Amino acid sequence: MISWATWEEFKSSQKEIKLPAGTAAHIPVTIRYIDTGQAPKGTVLLMHGIPTWGYLYHAVIPLLAQSEYRVIAPDFLGHGWSDRRDRFDRSFQDQARMIISLLDVLQLDSVDVVGHDTGGAVALILAIEHQPRVNRLVITNSVCYDRFDDDMLDFGHPLRWKSRPIADLIEALEESLAAGLSDRSRLTTAFRSGIIAPWASEEGKLSLLRNASALNANQTMALVDRHGSISAPTMILWGMDDPWQKSEDGMQLSNEIPGALFKPLKGASHWVQQDAPEEFTAALLEFLANAPNVPNAADAVNCAAAFGTLAPKFRCAMKPHLSGKRGRVALVIILTMELKKHLACDKGGRRALEEYFYFHVNHRVQRKIRVRS
Repeated sequence: MISWATWEEFKSSQKEIKLPAGTAAHIPVTIRYIDTGQAPKGTVLLMHGIPTWGYLYHAVIPLLAQSEYRVIAPDFLGHGWSDRRDRFDRSFQDQARMIISLLDVLQLDSVDVVGHDTGGAVALILAIEHQPRVNRLVITNSVCYDRFDDDMLDFGHPLRWKSRPIADLIEALEESLAAGLSDRSRLTTAFRSGIIAPWASEEGKLSLLRNASALNANQTMALVDRHGSISAPTMILWGMDDPWQKSEDGMQLSNEIPGALFKPLKGASHWVQQDAPEEFTAALLEFLANAPNVPNAADAVNCAAAFGTLAPKFRCAMKPHLSGKRGRVALVIILTMELKKHLACDKGGRRALEEYFYFHVNHRVQRKIRVRS
């Protein structure tokens, strides 16, 4: 099984690609990323946040690859060892464009998407504005709504930080890493040095300041009224001890995304991939094993629209049966039969519909959500 003892080994395993001008930015940009594992069960895209890079997932990637997933873990623009020149924007929208460009170059039509921190905001953009590219969605301890870490916002004031020594930045980052772990034994020398390494130079410091200056609640608030349009099966996976991205945000998000499952990880904090890597990966693998892999998100949108139209018709008739698995299966069968009148699809498509609705009906019932006309 692939593993990395140090961040230097992880960095040496990264691949490098140059994205053409006009795709991710107005100039060509270089992106570093991990690409490992085979894909009999699919491809998982792992997105980090600020002030981390792909190394955040160093303990998770081997477990996913061992479970027969191909894993793509890029460093965002201006993060880690990707392009850090002071010549392009680093907004969430620009990061999303970079990801789409990377998927295009890698010839990946769709992937399972995992987003942490600011990577969660990027994942929401992908699931809303690029639906065919997202099979299944996992949002974990994400920046959403208008809750941002004050320390990161403070870094976004270049006049305040640009003249300060690198040692001050490192000290602030060390405090942030410690504050975001419930199990302090997980603040290992390797993790600390690995996360900080890209920023421990004048070039790295300036790039981090530019990344922080791109933090803007307008970007996340612009997504809120579209959370309900997300069609990909979704899990909100949350380290419950997070001092910055509070669990209430994750629970609210799960209520706004149709059929989303909220999965709490107790005893874990913000850097959940480091705090509890085995539990994090186990929850992710369980979700991927049970959630339907919708082959075409555009079809899923049509399904969701038809579901909204048809479900009220059967709500009264099926209400006495919704307390058990057999009743939910019956509801799925009836809905699927009705949907076949509205959607032209082959046997495989009908199977995808059945999986899609069984997943959503299950979670609607489990969360006691009543579909209303």
